[in-house]
Order: sequence, then structure tokens, then C-alpha cells
Amino acid sequence: MSDEPEVLVVDDESRLADLFAAWLGADRPVATAYDGEEALEKMADSVEVVLLDRRMPGLSGDEVLQQIRDDGYDCRVVMVTAVDPDFDIIEMGFDDYLVKPVSKDELLEMVQEVSTRSEYKTDIQEYYALVSKKALLESEKADRELADHEEYQELSSRVDTLREQVDETISGMSTHDDFVGAFQDLQTEN
Repeated sequence: MSDEPEVLVVDDESRLADLFAAWLGADRPVATAYDGEEALEKMADSVEVVLLDRRMPGLSGDEVLQQIRDDGYDCRVVMVTAVDPDFDIIEMGFDDYLVKPVSKDELLEMVQEVSTRSEYKTDIQEYYALVSKKALLESEKADRELADHEEYQELSSRVDTLREQVDETISGMSTHDDFVGAFQDLQTEN
């Protein structure tokens, strides 16, 4: 294994960050950061997945996420937090969201899932991220709240549009390899 971190765990609860790092460390290089400033210092092109707490003293997870995106890092970000999702998540640039407490199996599965998404083109990554946000909001909000919220309606429309594009793309494919090949994010296309 390389010394360069593939996963960055960011949480001001150091024991929890260390536990997550221990769970993941058997399979891949992991770094930990105990606040937002340290997280940004440890960001590197080798980081594929960031597990990010939202509520931290100093720079919040939301601010760290925005800076990661502004700096152009091509990594998947999973918010791992005790903050229940609200409509503010629609505009946030994360790939998935786990509400604490999180089990070892949930965490390992999520890291594997979002790592796999890195193989896909940007629009497919966006589709998965938006589906995740839509499902989170649907699990937290009443149908009436969702029906009355304009940004949620726009999110739903975007998911439907992307779903049609994904369906058209995969309908003619015969194998998983064809599927993965079709969505690989080739550097020459960017």
C-alpha cells in the first residue's frame, strides 16, 4: 500500500475519527484530521474519499466541503454527521450522507460504493449524489413539505432527467464491463 492517503477522515471527536480510520486502514491508506484547518492541510490529489463531520469548531464541515470543491479536488465526499439532513443539503457538493451513529459495515460499504462512483463520468456521479439527497429528504420530510419546496421540486426534475440519460446509455449494454467502460471519466474528455 502507498503512504499517500486514499481516505481522509475528518471529525473533531478524535476517538471516533481514529475508530473510523482503524476500520478502513486494513484495506487502504487512511489519514485523520481533527478539525477543518487540519483537513485542508492534509488534502492531496491521492485522496479518493473524504469522510467529513458537519459540526466542528473553527471551520465547519460545510466550509471544508466548499473549500475542497473550490480547490478542484476530484474526490468523493461523504458527510458523516449527527446533523439530520434538511433542505440546505440540496446545494451542497457532497456525494452521500450518513447520520451518526454509523456501524462499521455501513461505513465500509459507503466508502466502497462512493469509490466505485469515481470510475463514472461526472453526470453519473451527479446522478448518484442527487438521488442520495432526494432519498435523504424524503426520509426526513413530510410529503406536503416536499411538495411545497421549490428547490426540492427542481432536484426531483434533475434526477428524472439524469435517470433518462442513464437509462438510455445502459439500455444497449450487454455486460457490467460495458457499463463501467461507458462511464469512465476519461481525462481526455475533461
